[in-house]
Amino acid sequence: MRFTVAVCAAMLCLFSRAALSQVPTPAYESDPKFVSAMQDAKRCIHERQYNFAVDGYKKANKIAGGKCAHCLQEAYDWQMKRGEYKDAAAIAVQIQALAVAPRDKSMAEAEQAIAMLRAAGEKPKPAQLEAIHAIYQTALTDFPKNLSALFSDGCVLARLGKMDDASKAFAVCADSASPNDPTRIRARHFAENPALSNSKMAPAFTVTALDGSRFTLDEMGGRVVLIDFWATWCGPCKEELPHMRKIAREFAGQPLVIISISWDSDEAKWKEFIQKNDMAWVQYRDADHDLSNRFGINAIPHYFTIDSDGVLTAEMMGSGSDVEGKLKKLIARAKAASPAPTTVAAGN
Repeated sequence: MRFTVAVCAAMLCLFSRAALSQVPTPAYESDPKFVSAMQDAKRCIHERQYNFAVDGYKKANKIAGGKCAHCLQEAYDWQMKRGEYKDAAAIAVQIQALAVAPRDKSMAEAEQAIAMLRAAGEKPKPAQLEAIHAIYQTALTDFPKNLSALFSDGCVLARLGKMDDASKAFAVCADSASPNDPTRIRARHFAENPALSNSKMAPAFTVTALDGSRFTLDEMGGRVVLIDFWATWCGPCKEELPHMRKIAREFAGQPLVIISISWDSDEAKWKEFIQKNDMAWVQYRDADHDLSNRFGINAIPHYFTIDSDGVLTAEMMGSGSDVEGKLKKLIARAKAASPAPTTVAAGN
């Protein structure tokens, strides 16, 4: 359930995570001790000493008399990244106490709920899910337009087996989301089949490919998707390139879409490499690693296969992965589910 929980967490960003309400600059921000503590925390982050960074933000908040919402938010974010979910949930409660507007309080409640969900592990007990559902309901009472809470509550309701309630939550979410939000499509899919939210789902995303086309993961319905993370400077990635071209040729005209996501920082070099090596499928450059971080990867080549229902079926890393064998099975299943599918060229 790693990706499902991550998707719920990502809603805080994709559905317009609120900034804390604007308030007059507090006096403690000019306190030398506070300034020093904040600088120490930022230095620790730069040096990747994240546990000390959290301590630094907590110290700064203490100097601020426990009233620095920004300090607490930073501590929450880094504890979530470090997997310290119970501590993060406790900090979210502190942020709620400092919230000025209902929207801010609602967002902090949603953060508490997602931290609790992660702390519950792969198989949360029904009582834990009910408690998390109750917090999401409080968040929605405080701010009914909190779509991150609505979407995540739908996921929780589905895990509780309350499929009708989950479907309603996803439907409202889909109707309320921006037309340009990639998560809107996923919410619509989940409204039709809430059980899908219990599956491993890759993060929803929309990107503009090299050829100017828009690629939206959840619009690939009925087709299998192969995601390939790579870079021009990656030796093993270059070794895999002939295999990727073979896959593109072999499955041309089949219900398969390939998207290669590059870590290259040099756009010109990336474009030249693609043209020179005849990489005639969807190409996207993830120079800031934003999309890669959402997938939770830190090494390449890295592959993900996604079935025709949008469910993440496999994650493979390194050269020599049996990508082709997995694709054959998924494509056969896609054809069986839809006897007369609209065929597309691989990568189109």
